[in-house]
Parts: sequence; C-alpha cells; structure tokens
Amino acid sequence: MRALRTLCTHKRLLHPTSNPASLASFFKPLQNPRFHRGVHSTNHRLLSQDPSLAALSSGSESETSDTAARWVRSSGGEAGSGPESGARSGNGEISEERSYFGGGRSSYAGSGKKGKKKGCWVCSDCGYTDGQWWGSCRSCRSAGTMKQFAVEENGGGSEKVRGFEVSENVVRSWMPQRAGEVRPLRLTDVNRGLNQLEWRIPLYGPFGEEVSRVLGGGLVPGSLILVGGDPGVGKSTLLLQMAAMIAEGRDLGRSAPVVYVSGEESVEQIGSRADRLSIGTEELYLYSSTDIEDILEKIQVLSPRALIIDSIQTVYLKGVAGSAGGLSQVKECTSALLRFAKKTNIPVLLIGHVTKSGEIAGPRVLEHIVDVVLYLEGEKHSTHRLLRSVKNRFGSTDELGVFEMSQLGLEVVLNPSEILLSEDHSESEVMAGLAVAVVMDGSRTFLLEIQALCLSSSTVSRQVNGIQGSRADMIISVLVKQAGLKLQENAIFLNVVSGVTLTETSGDLAIAAAICSSFLEFPIPSGVAFIGEIGLGGELRVVPRIEKRVHTVAKLGYKMCIVPRSAEKALASSSFGDMVILGCRNLKEVINTVFTT
Repeated sequence: MRALRTLCTHKRLLHPTSNPASLASFFKPLQNPRFHRGVHSTNHRLLSQDPSLAALSSGSESETSDTAARWVRSSGGEAGSGPESGARSGNGEISEERSYFGGGRSSYAGSGKKGKKKGCWVCSDCGYTDGQWWGSCRSCRSAGTMKQFAVEENGGGSEKVRGFEVSENVVRSWMPQRAGEVRPLRLTDVNRGLNQLEWRIPLYGPFGEEVSRVLGGGLVPGSLILVGGDPGVGKSTLLLQMAAMIAEGRDLGRSAPVVYVSGEESVEQIGSRADRLSIGTEELYLYSSTDIEDILEKIQVLSPRALIIDSIQTVYLKGVAGSAGGLSQVKECTSALLRFAKKTNIPVLLIGHVTKSGEIAGPRVLEHIVDVVLYLEGEKHSTHRLLRSVKNRFGSTDELGVFEMSQLGLEVVLNPSEILLSEDHSESEVMAGLAVAVVMDGSRTFLLEIQALCLSSSTVSRQVNGIQGSRADMIISVLVKQAGLKLQENAIFLNVVSGVTLTETSGDLAIAAAICSSFLEFPIPSGVAFIGEIGLGGELRVVPRIEKRVHTVAKLGYKMCIVPRSAEKALASSSFGDMVILGCRNLKEVINTVFTT
C-alpha cells in the first residue's frame, strides 16, 4: 500500500495539471497512525530532494487540517477526543506513551494499574522461596516439598504487610522507646542482679511441676512456645490449665491477668470447658478473634502476664497474601507474635495443628522461629498423654511429662511404669515368656514388659509387635548359634505390652530372656529386671546411663537386676537397698542363673 501511494505521488508531481490538487488529498488520515507517519516521512524526503515543491507543500497546510477535521467528524468523535489526543502535550508533541488501534496500550483502560498475581514456590520444610518449580528444594534438598501460592501485587504502590511491622506498630503505641536506649549490652551487665530461679514464672502443684520440668524449670518471660499434637489429644485443655495456674499468681501474692484467645471456639464454649475442669480464676480473660492486629490492640489495656493463641493456623494479618493457615500467613503471624513477646517480655503460647505424618502444619520455618516446641502425644484408645520437648532454648530436650486425661483435665502420673506393666502372674506356668526391660525416653526411665511365645509346627514363622524386625531376627539367631537353643522349627511371636515401640538396644536382654522362658516353659521369677545389649557373639554390653536405670528398678521394689558383668564396677559404689545386682558375661550365664530350680 505504501509503495502504491508513493508511485501515485511521483506521478502527480512529475506531470502537474493546470489546477493542481493539494498534497493533503493524497495523504488522508489512515487507520494506522504508524503507517501514516511512514508515508509522511516519505513526503518530506521528496520535498528535500526538489526545493521547487516546497511552496506547493506549504500552501496546502490549511487544506490538510480541514481534511483531518472532516475525518474526525466522520468517525463519530470531536476534534481532540481521539486516542491520540490524550497522548499529546501542550505544545502538540506526541509523548512516548501512545495508544494504537488494534494493539498496544489503550488510553481507555484507565490511568491506574490493575493488581498482578505473581506465582511463587515455597518449600514447606525450610521456607525457601523460588520463582519456578523444581523437583526438590534447592536449599534443603527435600523432594516434593515445593508448594505453589499466588501473591497479589498492588499497582497503587502499596507495600506488603510484614509481621514485624505490625507488632512494631503495636508495641510502639503500647510502650514507646527512644532509639538511643537500644544498644548492645555486656553479658555481665545483663546477668547482674538477675536471679535465674526467680526470673521464670513458676507453675505450682503436681501438674505444674511436671510441665515446668519439661520446660526447663518454668515459663520464661518473653518466650514463644509452640504446642503441637493430634486433634483431640488435649492441647487446649493443657494450655487452659496452665493459663489458670499462671493467673492465680501464687509467686506474686495476687492474681495476674492472662488472656486466652481462641479462633476456633466462642467464649461461651471455652467457658463451658473451664467449668468442666473446675477452673474459676478471676483474672483469666477469654477472647474470640482471628485478627492479629485486633488481638494485640485489645489486650493492651490488660497488660497480661501471658498470652495464649488457639491456634496459629486460624489467625491472620491484613495485607498478607493467602488465607489463614497458609504458608505466608502462618509465617508472618508468628513473626508478629515473636516480636511482640520479645519487646513486651510477655510469654506467648501457641497451639499448632499437625499433618498426617505428625509434624506441625505450615512451613518448617515455624519451628525455627519459636523458642520452644512441645508435642503432646497419646494413643487413640488410651487415656495417658506424653508431653515431649523437641526444641528448647531454655532447657533440656530430654525431659518427658506423663499425664492421664480425666474428667477434671490432665493429671500427673507419679509412677509411669505402672501403666506399662501388666498384673503379676509370674507364679502361673501359663504366663511363661514374660520379661521386664528397663528403657529410657529422654531423662525418664520406664519399665516395659516383653512377651514371647514359641510355638512348634505353626504355619507362621515369626510375628513381632513393638520391636524392630531386624533386631528380633538377630537376637533369635544369636540364641540359636551361641546359646544352643533349637528354635529353627518354632514359630516365635514377640509383643511389647501397652503398644509401646521399643527403639533402643537396652531391651535386647529382656527379649532374649522372654524367648528362653517361653521355649523352656519356665516362668521367670517375679521381681527380676533385665538391662543390657546383646552382641553377635552372645556377649552382654553396657548401655548408657545404666546407673539411673538401676536406681529406678530399686525404687519400684524389684529384688534382682541382671546387668552386664562390665557394669558391676560402676554400680559398686552406689547403694540400691535390698536389691541384688547380678552381672553376667554372656547369654549362657543368664540362662544358667535365671532358669534354674
């Protein structure tokens, strides 16, 4: 089209008529402005080559403007209202921001920019963020942990809301501080005049002492504690009992306010549960909300001694992408509460949901942010609960609390071994195959009962419950090879009472003793416990912290404890009352000592 118009222009210019037409008649406005500018530049090149045409071009400017005005009216608009008019400046120049027909930016779309959604991939284990999907996390190398979520970017220039910003604003309005007061302090200045025993918030009574031992000696001011567990295991009950105990303020001599915030229950429902637990503390406040900013603002007037959030997966921050419980929401809400706890010195306790695998739901970075991570565990058909510490910046992670769920809430189990041992039927011949093992979980010592059954001419060769299959096979093979028992033609069944899983090697000797008792049909005398690891040569090996294990056995009233011979010297300096410590070098000595008339 451009070549056709150029050829026509050359023809008219080289062969003018008596009444020449203006050049504007050949350059009517086109539908494509860019094409119009291209032809117009060709016209200027022709005029520069032949100066005689300049007068003809200058005399036709008025006709060109008239033609352009007619084109605007014929297109249904007014002069100056076309798409090019908005892009012209005051002096008639066209700016770079043009809008074109048939594509490009349009001036009719409005001056404001719409929000855009940006895809992002976040690792659920470590929180690593990437712009594209990878088969595994490029930070922690975990496979299948990259989760996608969309983050909306506002075109109006608004910034993303961060958890630290929200908590900083609340704290600034609560207790303003000057920037000059915040400076690095010497360690000696920090600890000067601080009594570590009185610094923590104590918890009284058997229940409080058990929880305090797991926490490392009490509740640390300004700490952020996360409690996880299966649905219905008793997380809300545990924290409600702790809240009532803190609100009593026995160490202060007066009651202190404590706020319990729930995003899953109404205040009436929480009050009903408190009434069932016989909790009537005056200074325990209940609040139902899911907005972090609203929660921190409402508790300002109370200045509580502790804050409890039930749960972290139900609260949210305005301005943060995603719904409550999402990766970004959980991370930013936890960051806001962490900043709040450190600035105000108020301990914050959070309840966290768990996934199918038993881990706390949300990004793995959640467990890195908090100071303490506790897990409340329990079997589905059992009333007993175990409070275990898997992370503790203020104490040991070896502690374990044992509770029992009752109508009045969680109660402490003073002797945990009672729930793991069956009734004493050792005088009966049909109860052959029972042996007591001494194991440790953290710093707590437990006595487990191992059951064994040897059955000849059975279609099932072997079945184990609560014991690693490879460990059981090794012990049986050692009994056949080193002790001379003919177990090849017998089906062996092994079981740990109460559904507990035996994971450490200190129960090897009890497993071997139970198998021998069932095979020989000789019940083990009552009051005998076994501690020791078995090697492939049939020898007995020492296990860690054997002295503490033996002390626990003696406190429970046992008469004899079978240990490796190499442990007798370490135990000789200790007194165990009337209990006899019997050391054996190998399995043959154990069989000759225990299974004799």
